[in-house]
Amino acid sequence: MAGSFLPYHEPSIVEILVIISFFLFLSLAEWASAKVLRAGIIGQIAVGIIYGKPLADILQGDWQQTFLALGYVGLILIIFEGLYCGLSSENGVDVNHFAGGLGARIDLLRKNLLVSTLGAATGVCFPIGFSYLLLFLGFGYGAVETFIIGAALSATSLGTTFAVISSASKTVDLAQTRVGSVLVSAAVIDDVVGLVLSSIISDLGKLDGGDANLGWIIGRPIVASVAMAILTPLLTKYFFAPIFRKYIEFHFALYDHISNIILMTLVLCAFITIAAYAGTSVLFGAFLAGTFLSYLPSKRPDSPFVVASREEGEQNIDKSPTFVHTFEVYLQNVQMYLMEPLFFASMGFAIPFVQLWTGKRIWRGVLFTLLMVVAKFVVGAWVPLWQMLTMRKPKSDEASEEACSAGNRPEKRPGENKTTLLSGLLLGSAMVARGEIGLLIIEIGYNSTSYVSQEGFITGVWAILLNTIIGPVTVGILVKVYGERIGQGEWGLQKDKTPAEKMAHNSA
Repeated sequence: MAGSFLPYHEPSIVEILVIISFFLFLSLAEWASAKVLRAGIIGQIAVGIIYGKPLADILQGDWQQTFLALGYVGLILIIFEGLYCGLSSENGVDVNHFAGGLGARIDLLRKNLLVSTLGAATGVCFPIGFSYLLLFLGFGYGAVETFIIGAALSATSLGTTFAVISSASKTVDLAQTRVGSVLVSAAVIDDVVGLVLSSIISDLGKLDGGDANLGWIIGRPIVASVAMAILTPLLTKYFFAPIFRKYIEFHFALYDHISNIILMTLVLCAFITIAAYAGTSVLFGAFLAGTFLSYLPSKRPDSPFVVASREEGEQNIDKSPTFVHTFEVYLQNVQMYLMEPLFFASMGFAIPFVQLWTGKRIWRGVLFTLLMVVAKFVVGAWVPLWQMLTMRKPKSDEASEEACSAGNRPEKRPGENKTTLLSGLLLGSAMVARGEIGLLIIEIGYNSTSYVSQEGFITGVWAILLNTIIGPVTVGILVKVYGERIGQGEWGLQKDKTPAEKMAHNSA
């Protein structure tokens, strides 16, 4: 009631120690899981299982609900940061490469958009199709239940994808390779489709009452998502960006991070609110908020947001830190060490861990896992197929022909022409991990609708967790053994534009 207050009581020493140990083990489990499995989220999910209701139930129920809410905000930040601010500002990365994520080359993303789209479509259709072959025809699951499980397994873990790219940078900088750009694009497209499917699946729960319109329930999220996806870039390019660049952006240099964080917060809140009321996923709204902010500032050399480093934006009176720099200052540590771990821990709260361990559920889960590995691994087939369709010769062949024309016949090394196949294996392996979006979709299907049974839920969870382990481990082995060869191949490292070429492009 109005005018009341919450009495302050000092928490007991047991409660304090529980909270401290929970966050300590979240950090340690993430580190150990990333080292051993190359998938840090598995360790955080395990801590959530242990501290939550599935096993020990150490955390109080209201604490788990609070952590779940904070964790969902963390997921919003993962989407916002991973799809927009995932670009590291270190080492002089060009600010015009926004929206590529984790230092990805925007020129490579554009160049390989078609093959990325084909790969993403394959990565969505095959898991759903294979799910019907096994779950619907083999195990006798319902048609809608099979679709929900297949939709959950059609997602690709962006968090794990970015982690794989980052961890591989010591051997070969995948973000600067052609296969890396295809990987990022395909993973982004898969997750955008997954976010739309999650909103459809969430709305399917309304059919339980019997009064809802099936066409409206399915059509509304799709129409809303398509409308937002079309209108956002159009309004940004022709309305918001010109106004911002002409009347607003030079004022941002006066207040630096303060003006940036206010605008970022308002834009993010506006987009997720519009998405929620329009009937699509708020996570899709977070994605669009990132694309909106990425295009907003001017790219001219005299623009306040075109800076070589954060220090230049902070110290020069006519310059401003970029939105990426502001995210690093205000949100990155909170997101990385608090919100993100809480999200994956909250996923663990919702996994029926004890029920996983029966003979029937284990063999079904493992069989479905293997099928889902193949369903995503087949995406890598587009690399050699695209090579054949475009009739492009591998770099090794071109080098051999040049050497022969010069009168020198180089000694042919075994496996010299297999880099295209290795690149395809790398792409397929990197697409296998399902991670956060897959878990989110299947949790929504199980908790918000009556279509997913506990048997189907557990089968799907088995596949998501095991795929999230298998994918990064396979990628790690491939990069460790064949990383340099992949980097030197046709789908490897690509020549970037010179600073003069970038300046001319920006001026144009």
